[in-house]
Amino acid sequence: MKTYTQEQIDELAEILRNDGVISVPTDTIFGICARVNSKTAYENLIKAKNRPLSKLFPIMCADIEQINSIAIVDEKAKILINAFMPGPITLILKSKSNLPKYANNGGTTVAIRMATANVLKELIKKTGSPIFLTSANQSGMPTCTNLNEIEKACPSIDGMMEGTISFGKGSTIVDCSKNEIKILREGPITMEKIQEKLHNC
Repeated sequence: MKTYTQEQIDELAEILRNDGVISVPTDTIFGICARVNSKTAYENLIKAKNRPLSKLFPIMCADIEQINSIAIVDEKAKILINAFMPGPITLILKSKSNLPKYANNGGTTVAIRMATANVLKELIKKTGSPIFLTSANQSGMPTCTNLNEIEKACPSIDGMMEGTISFGKGSTIVDCSKNEIKILREGPITMEKIQEKLHNC
């Protein structure tokens, strides 16, 4: 399997535009990704990870404009985006009607992250679409911690980007789709920090 440097963004974006699946380092874990605006790419990602259709993929956006294009950002969500994004946080937001039905199984919400590294932001922009981003592993198995493990666990992907990760644990997941904010998974950003930001505003 071919490994690409972080300078080879054009080649990696070309793979994604052609419905391919690649692995990338994020601020929390190694992930595998595919573009959102292609059902074929989505299906290829499901096959690479052997993931149940009922389990939805988080979506990583390059910036607030991309988030606004697929999700409804209310005042509370805007505060959390401004405070913690880009960073190790995933927000569950109400989805807009233009989000493809396969992206959230025809549901009403979507899990959103913002690219933390410039290289990921550039990759998403060159791809021309937000990306589905999920942990690099087979569904239900431990997350891969290096490129060798990724190649063994996900042999059908189309390339791997070199790089390192920092936190080594999943992002904090916050449900902002209802009136009351709720943490579904605590990660590097704690409930105390979130409440403090919301209280101060």
